[in-house]
Amino acid sequence: MNFAEIFNELQNCDETDRIEAKGASYGIGESFLASVSAFSNEPELGGGYILLGVSEDFEASNHKFSITGIDNPDKLQQQIASQCRELFNIPIRPLIKVIPHPLGKVVMVFIEEVSRHDKPVYIKKKGIEKGAFRRIGSSDQVCTREDINYFYRLHSEKNYDEVLIENASFSEFDPKAIEQYRNERKKVKPDAVELEYNDQDLMKALRALETNKGVTSPTVGGILLFGNQMVLRRLFPLKNHVDYILVEGREWVTDSERRYVAFEMCESLITGIPRLISQIMRDIPQVFALDEEEIRRIDNPLIPRKVIREAVVNALMHKDYTRANPTQIIKYSNRMEFRNAGYSLKPQEALGLPGSAQRNEILAQVFQDINYAEAKGTGISTMRDEMKKANLSIPLIESNRSANSFVLTLLPHHLFSKTDIEWLAQFKHFHLTDEEARTLIIVREKGSITNAEYRAINGVDTLTASSHLRRLRDLGLLESRGGGSATYYVPTTTLLVFSNQVASDISAGAGDISAGAGDISAGAGDISAGAGDISNSIKSAKHYPGINLSQKIKGKISAIGKRTEQGAINEIIKELCGEEFLNSAELGIVLGRNPKHLRKRYLLKLVASKELEYLYPEKPNHPHQAYKTRSK
Repeated sequence: MNFAEIFNELQNCDETDRIEAKGASYGIGESFLASVSAFSNEPELGGGYILLGVSEDFEASNHKFSITGIDNPDKLQQQIASQCRELFNIPIRPLIKVIPHPLGKVVMVFIEEVSRHDKPVYIKKKGIEKGAFRRIGSSDQVCTREDINYFYRLHSEKNYDEVLIENASFSEFDPKAIEQYRNERKKVKPDAVELEYNDQDLMKALRALETNKGVTSPTVGGILLFGNQMVLRRLFPLKNHVDYILVEGREWVTDSERRYVAFEMCESLITGIPRLISQIMRDIPQVFALDEEEIRRIDNPLIPRKVIREAVVNALMHKDYTRANPTQIIKYSNRMEFRNAGYSLKPQEALGLPGSAQRNEILAQVFQDINYAEAKGTGISTMRDEMKKANLSIPLIESNRSANSFVLTLLPHHLFSKTDIEWLAQFKHFHLTDEEARTLIIVREKGSITNAEYRAINGVDTLTASSHLRRLRDLGLLESRGGGSATYYVPTTTLLVFSNQVASDISAGAGDISAGAGDISAGAGDISAGAGDISNSIKSAKHYPGINLSQKIKGKISAIGKRTEQGAINEIIKELCGEEFLNSAELGIVLGRNPKHLRKRYLLKLVASKELEYLYPEKPNHPHQAYKTRSK
């Protein structure tokens, strides 16, 4: 993360589990050293950032923190580097940057989480009992005896997929799975040495089978990869289970008659993954294409096969198999969701960058051996690249550490199609940027968006994403939920009304995953609009929300200018609200006015003069307040 992103998160979320701010007076005293120890130790946090020269401002009305600056940043850098090297039980190598700012220079320090074999990290002069810290929320807590014992247990503790299963044997491996591994490995590396081994030695080479104290037993990873159905059902009745579920419409429903499981995978991963991918690909529409210098049509899947492969393998390779939760792949009419237990061990902002953090090392190595998975942690970036090539929205990722969950969403939706531009025309007077327009489409399809997703979709920093999302919120199109780093945005009632209005049109085009190939290919010519500026396309369209307008009122609205008298606009508002309650956002879209300005300048005055009435008279500031003309 760069400084702008970190400082913006600090302002919006206060200090978090990964960000600590300290004023110039703190220097590198005991508070700083405690944070270094805590960020080094906290399991699976991925380290954290310390900002020196940033202080909490209790008097500021808009910002919780302000930049106070560091007088001698060069000297401070040297002190940090030397003391991190000398004052702890092991040398700590921080990443240090000096950030120039008009209000003063800030020193940004990143402390990487150390390996489990090096924990606990503690301040030598205080000793392990008082000098070891953990990062709990936004505070540094002295480790308890239980914490220290836990860290020492990690030294010898194995990953879950490396654990031996003593009540299983080599005979419970599926010969078909072993044979399939051989065939796939031969395609990747025909001269691989392990192909010459017999089956039992091959399993030992892959760490699917290990010997301990003279007893040879399968590992958890070995059974998951190669076990037969009987042993999988006996040992992992839900842990290795995958449900591929088809759902009618765009929302999850509890009525079992309105959804059904298209595929249940309860077999070895080696044999099950190819069958699962094939089943999913059969349900994805084909898009007609005609390559240059070719005379025959080519039918390509709407979502590239490589993307589906990476999504499936990513879910099963990084899953937390200690949790008895089946992996779910849910296909809605407009998106696909891949849900599994096990949050990402890499920070979300680092997903897609080279390097990987493996929860299941045995599974990861075998998948890479046979090209089921990309090597060196490039799976996410591969999916993003393939979706971009197909002119689709990039995958959306939600990794929740507290809930221990990971959700990847694919939107098989071309940005921007002709239907999208017509839909976005309802909001043209807001002068949406391409990024904001794209966001509304994503929210319409997915139902929510986070700051991290906005950044990934639009390629902007945290500060820009926060600014744009707040603007869409202030316009009455999005509503914020949650708080702090868990803030996300959902569509308002106004946006949902517009979405429902065009849902049938979108379903007939490229937006519906279940659409026929003919409809999708017919709209292919409009897809190119997504690559450039869509502002002119939106502005050129004329569209009103779901309000019945007579030709007479349309004429009055078209004649509205910047200098139109307030009385004339009042009369139009009363005419629009004559039959039904309308909120400020709906009226703003029709009249081409900012909803807040419209409410302050016109609506409140009309209510005060008793020409309009509230939908919620007892709560004038109700978030969904609407207005209707009072009957005479």
